[in-house]
Amino acid sequence: MNRFAPNGGRLTAAVATAALAVPLWAAVAPDPAVAHPLGAAATTSWRVTPCPKAAGPRVSAPTRPSPPAADPVHRAVGGDLLATSGLAVPPAATPPPGVSATSWLVADLDTGAVLGACGAHEYATPASVQKLLLAATMISKLDPKRVVTITREDVDIEPGSSSVGLVEGGRYSVETLWLGLLLASGNDAANTLARLGGGTAEAGVREMNALAARLGAYQTHAVTPSGLDAPGQFTSAYDLALIMRACVAEPLFQKYALTRYTQMPDQGKHHKGFQIQNQNLLIDNYPGVLGGKTGYTDLARHTYVGAAERHGRRLVVSVLGAEYVPLRGWEQGAALLDWGFAQPADASVGRLVDSGATAANPSAAAQAADTPGTGTNALADGGTGTPPLLAFGAAVAAAGLVLSAAARRRRGSRVRRH
Repeated sequence: MNRFAPNGGRLTAAVATAALAVPLWAAVAPDPAVAHPLGAAATTSWRVTPCPKAAGPRVSAPTRPSPPAADPVHRAVGGDLLATSGLAVPPAATPPPGVSATSWLVADLDTGAVLGACGAHEYATPASVQKLLLAATMISKLDPKRVVTITREDVDIEPGSSSVGLVEGGRYSVETLWLGLLLASGNDAANTLARLGGGTAEAGVREMNALAARLGAYQTHAVTPSGLDAPGQFTSAYDLALIMRACVAEPLFQKYALTRYTQMPDQGKHHKGFQIQNQNLLIDNYPGVLGGKTGYTDLARHTYVGAAERHGRRLVVSVLGAEYVPLRGWEQGAALLDWGFAQPADASVGRLVDSGATAANPSAAAQAADTPGTGTNALADGGTGTPPLLAFGAAVAAAGLVLSAAARRRRGSRVRRH
């Protein structure tokens, strides 16, 4: 049984035929009788082409783990034009920029329209952008003013991986832990927040997977709360856009994600406080930024998710499997955002499915938070609209996928964050 597929992976012939993935080199000759989410025009003019690529260095990376078998239903979530490993853009769109990422997606946060994508539903390794799923899962559950004590398990992370420098036995506010997670990509902060939200870190990961299923992020499966590499851990560019949309709907997330720096508190005379800075350089280099997250491991390569607003329009971008040259991960995200903002407001090759949640009801933690906070900056409005849902996406969402694989925290190898 395919644990990533609804109904145990059993598909009707009609659904399987309509959602089959198209090879990278193939040109599409759509059947006019098959309904497409973009209407009749898309069935006659849309074709699959290779994704534009930027020249980059040859990198000798470890062998990536084998992903789950491709599920044709999941590959078509949000629209069957997204069920391809190649480029999906509207027929009249300007060419997107060449990037080194193996997959990416640009979508409108408010309407849910996917403006373009490369391998939207291709399985990939998340690295630290998985911390966005942790934030979406736990930020509404935890009182930011609560002060907690750090355990040995919290700081048991892979040597050399990113840490915010939590001290065993030290006491920190939950707000400080969120800042350590989103600014410094602290894996120790990730372990702590997963434990606080779930009772144990392992239970926290199970809650992360349950939320991914509710959001419609059916290709996402977390094994570690931090994104440290582990067998069976995957995501997709499409799923990350759904997860980022859930994050941006939380005012507390935007407060933390747009913080440029903060001070980690003293923990006794042997552990003096220190300053940490935000690693997401988009916040200093892209007007209208709403937040984001960087990531890197040997297996995942560079990953990036970000969002920005321009002239009242809010877009999200997700980038997976990128190399650092000729553009860094956040710079590739910025180039794709620029491309997205240049497209017409009605441009679309699909939709981000709607989980039914509404940003009009922020979490109780957000409502109770002290808005100024510690070391934070002024933030953009954190609300987001509820996008429309394609009929096909609704059928998939109604399938009610439940990810039931046990989530044991395993540590990756040779992992470093930037």
